[in-house]
Amino acid sequence: MENIKTMFEIENKVVSLDIIKEKFCCDTRICKGNCCVQGESGAPLDDDEVLLLYRILPELKKYLRPEGITAIEEQGTSVIDLDGDKVTPLIGHMECAYAVFEDDIARCGIEKAYEAGAIEFRKPISCHLYPIRINKYHNFEAVNYHHWHLCECAHKYGNELNIPIYKFVEEALNRKYGKEFTEKLYLVDKEVSQMS
Repeated sequence: MENIKTMFEIENKVVSLDIIKEKFCCDTRICKGNCCVQGESGAPLDDDEVLLLYRILPELKKYLRPEGITAIEEQGTSVIDLDGDKVTPLIGHMECAYAVFEDDIARCGIEKAYEAGAIEFRKPISCHLYPIRINKYHNFEAVNYHHWHLCECAHKYGNELNIPIYKFVEEALNRKYGKEFTEKLYLVDKEVSQMS
């Protein structure tokens, strides 16, 4: 971890220093959960998530909106986007088919079902990890901060609360890579702090 510049490596992951240095905390009071509504395609899905969503759809239906169910029945529980990636389907090129609204704030219907104890799957890991995005390559994975103008309020709120991105998504990182990976991020953070 010497000579840290903009990237560092943990195991076979190349990690952007931004996830240590940048601050982030969702503020749905302002953004209204627009990450579930805006965008060119749905949430990225792993292969196992594609199969899982198909299997748990019967349990999910009572937590989804009728228009979401219709979109899923017409398109499938997952689709292939223009980049060739597996993603969640959308309703009319807008919100994710799994999105629900409470007090005008978009939420994940999958997560609602999880919180109710109906399913054991919390939500797609790409959503849980956001604003971190993972790109898979032949010999490694790149772990990056995804800058999105819709999340400017989360960047501001994170700065107010002094919450680094990796701490904001720590539970998701533990789920994706295990606690040992996250512990190493804490060590990198400590080293970076000593260098500044």
